[in-house]
Amino acid sequence: MGTMDFKTDASAVTINLLLIVRPEEAASKEKGQREGQTEGGRGAGSKGDGNGNSRSQPPQGTCLNGRRGPTDPCEQTPPIPAGPDKGTQVTVEIHHEDTSPQLIKRLSLGKGSQRLRGHDNKGFQKTEAPRPPGAKDLHAYPWDKSSLKSMPVDLQQLEKLDAYALKVNVTNSVEELVKALLKQARTDLEKVRAIWMWICHHIEYDVVGYHNKSQLSSKPRDVLQMGKSICEGYAELFEHMCSLAGIQCKKLSGHAKGHGYKTGQTFTGDSDHAWNAVYLEGRWHLLDSTWGSGSVDDSFTKFTHRYNEFYFLTHPALFINNHFPDNSNWQLLKPTLTLKEFENNMLHNSNFYTLGLLAARPDTPIIRTVNGKASVSVDCRSGTLFMFKLKGTDEHGLMTLKRHGMELDIFPQKTGSHKLEIFAKPSKAEAVDDVYKCVLEYVVECESVDKAMRFPKELHQPVGPSWFSERQGFLRPSHSQPIIHTNDGRCSLTFTLSKDISVLTSLHTDSSSSLSEDMGRRHVLQIHRRNQIELKVHLPHAGNFVLKIYSKKKSDPGNYDYIFNYLIRCLNTEVKWPAFPQSYTKWLQDYEILEPLSGLLPANRNVQFKLKMHGVAKVLVQAENTYPLTQNKDCWEGTCNTSGCREVFVMVHENANHSFYSHVLKYEVETQ
Repeated sequence: MGTMDFKTDASAVTINLLLIVRPEEAASKEKGQREGQTEGGRGAGSKGDGNGNSRSQPPQGTCLNGRRGPTDPCEQTPPIPAGPDKGTQVTVEIHHEDTSPQLIKRLSLGKGSQRLRGHDNKGFQKTEAPRPPGAKDLHAYPWDKSSLKSMPVDLQQLEKLDAYALKVNVTNSVEELVKALLKQARTDLEKVRAIWMWICHHIEYDVVGYHNKSQLSSKPRDVLQMGKSICEGYAELFEHMCSLAGIQCKKLSGHAKGHGYKTGQTFTGDSDHAWNAVYLEGRWHLLDSTWGSGSVDDSFTKFTHRYNEFYFLTHPALFINNHFPDNSNWQLLKPTLTLKEFENNMLHNSNFYTLGLLAARPDTPIIRTVNGKASVSVDCRSGTLFMFKLKGTDEHGLMTLKRHGMELDIFPQKTGSHKLEIFAKPSKAEAVDDVYKCVLEYVVECESVDKAMRFPKELHQPVGPSWFSERQGFLRPSHSQPIIHTNDGRCSLTFTLSKDISVLTSLHTDSSSSLSEDMGRRHVLQIHRRNQIELKVHLPHAGNFVLKIYSKKKSDPGNYDYIFNYLIRCLNTEVKWPAFPQSYTKWLQDYEILEPLSGLLPANRNVQFKLKMHGVAKVLVQAENTYPLTQNKDCWEGTCNTSGCREVFVMVHENANHSFYSHVLKYEVETQ
């Protein structure tokens, strides 16, 4: 059939054709058109080469996880038999010779009423045939980080329509279902939305049919009656319902990084997934109702309805993360990606974007260590919590939270390939389902191991101060990095406390001389000065240590909450600091030990004491003998001799009228 120019006004076109077609020839031609259409409008039985050509392929369906199975071609009305008073129905396409985007006008020649392609009119408006995508349909690649969708969508305004669509319960015919859905839909967007919501919530993925494809049908009426299908059926039902609603829609096929996808894999052979493009407000948009409806388990035996808004009118620069159409024009991108680029690109699933994440580095799925280390970073819009698993554990990494993302250094302790998963969740996780969700997956190839970067098992991720610790009241940290290096085994950290909180600290290590819980606390000394807190740390020996910091409201009688931790490293094997003196409940938070700081006093020596204390009447140091301290401004000073004793106590007389003393500090004396 030749081409001819036309105006959009039907009355301006006059066509006189005499066609003599035998009924059986008409049927044969229509079947051939169904099974061998080009990419512009092909069925399941052909495969486009990206240039509008087709090559014969066995008819097959597609599924959620990147496998195909047999299916029937798109459902269409069978040819109308010629009768004595009826001409044969022939569809004629009229379009310009150039390839610019345009509407294709379908005319029905012969006697009888005009029919829509694939179904009777039955009160529905005429649907124009899908036009190919053009320049105005294209979006820039890479993503400009502006919106997750390809057009403005106010989800709040659609809530009533969504609720209505979910309640529609019509399964006797596709036509009746569409009529029911359109009762509350006025705009084209609302029509598409109602169809989308209904399919996503009423059609389930057919895991049984996936395993038994000989019994599978993807015809819209069969999908509706069965209430389940594979992706081919989802896409055909969506296309058919949109056509009935007067919306241009096209089923697309291609490769997908779905269920069963392995990081870094290549794609060969037939396409393995189907989805749709829909024409709204003068532009093509992409959606995937299969992935919008839910997910299957790892064994591919159970489907769970779990609505996913992300795949409704997804921005093409994001859709290309896991959907690669057979015809590159349907990427709707400028420039388009090659299959090799699609394979090599990092997979960002829907969780990545719906949690407000923006970018990840590296942007390739396979990372090779350099000197035993691999690094990953993620950018996001606002405070997000992260965690990671390297071969199922978070022991061999160092993750730090940033105000707009996170940074992670990985130190595998074995060579070979390691699966690295990154998880995220909102910082204000109030909903029940706000759990950590996998957002990225890498393969780390480790060629050499850095044994020096073995971390204590007590190290919790993330490490170091962050916006999260600030939110808990720890401001302006003196050490902003997660690792503190000390050569002499001592370090001092300071914070400004923005809240009226009590702080608890403890020190941990994996060495053979592991610290008891009590001794772990006594190697950290707290000093409070108004809203400032200083943490003095004296390490008992060289090695890697974890400094954990807890807090609770002073008015809260409950337990302390874990806030964050540091990694403290000391390589000096000469280091051997004793613990700080043991304090009792009468030692108030704003008291301060100036000397002696060591909790282990030398034997047979005079030891100078200087303690900053307030609100007490007398202070005594009890050794073999009792030594009173003298008040000098806000300090109590004096000397004690350690001869003949194993322990030294500091006691306070809180009220001059009382006769009893309270213990506040305890020191030990070296054995001779």
